[in-house]
Amino acid sequence: MAAATHDGRFVLVVDDDDTFRSLVSEILHRGGYRTRGAATGEEALRVARKKRPSFVLLDVNLPGMSGYDVCRELRAEFGEQLPIVFVSGERTERFDRVAGLRLGADDYIVKPFDPSELLARVDRFVGRAQAIFSEAATSPFRLTKRELEVLDYLVRGFTPKETARELTISRKTVATHIQNILTKLDVHSQAQAVAVALQSSLFDFSKRDSESGERNRAHIR
Repeated sequence: MAAATHDGRFVLVVDDDDTFRSLVSEILHRGGYRTRGAATGEEALRVARKKRPSFVLLDVNLPGMSGYDVCRELRAEFGEQLPIVFVSGERTERFDRVAGLRLGADDYIVKPFDPSELLARVDRFVGRAQAIFSEAATSPFRLTKRELEVLDYLVRGFTPKETARELTISRKTVATHIQNILTKLDVHSQAQAVAVALQSSLFDFSKRDSESGERNRAHIR
C-alpha cells in the first residue's frame, strides 16, 4: 500500500448525515481548513489512505463499520500522531465518552456543540500534530518519537509482542510502526533495521546491561 501524503490543513469529517458534514465543513473552511467528507467508515479509510488527514472528526454511529472500528484502524495505520475526535448526538453518556477515549480517541464532542469550540479544538490538535511532524523531519531517518522507541526495543532484543507490552500498545500498532521504520531506513527486515541502528549510532549503548546485549545478539542471529 502506498504511503498517504500529508496535508497539514486537511480535516476528514466522517458522518452519515449530509447536513452535518456540510455544516462542519463550512465552519472549518472559515477557519482555513480544507475538508473531505465520508459517509461510512469504509469510505473514511479509503480517503485517509490516499491522503493522510491532519485531523479526523469521527461520528460514533455509522452504517456498517462503526466509528470505534474506524478509530482502531486509523490508530493502527497512522499511530498516535493523528488526532482523532469522536462526535455523537446519541452516545452522550459519561461511559460512552470514557469508552471512546479508551479506544484511542483524543477527545469526545457531544452534539450540538459551539462552532468556536470546535475550531479551537481542531487548531489545538492540528498544531500538536504539526509539531510532531516537524520533530520527525529533523530526527535521524525522519523517524517519529514512537518509531524511535519501537526501534530501540528491537535493538535491545525485544520481540514485537514484548515491545507492544512494554509500550502498552497493540501488536498491530507495533507492526505498523515497524513497517514504517523499514521503509524509512530502506531495509527489508527487522534484523537489517537493527544493523542500521547500530551502525548509525542512533542510541547510546554505554549503559546497556549484559542481559539486553545477549537478547539482541540472539534476536539478530
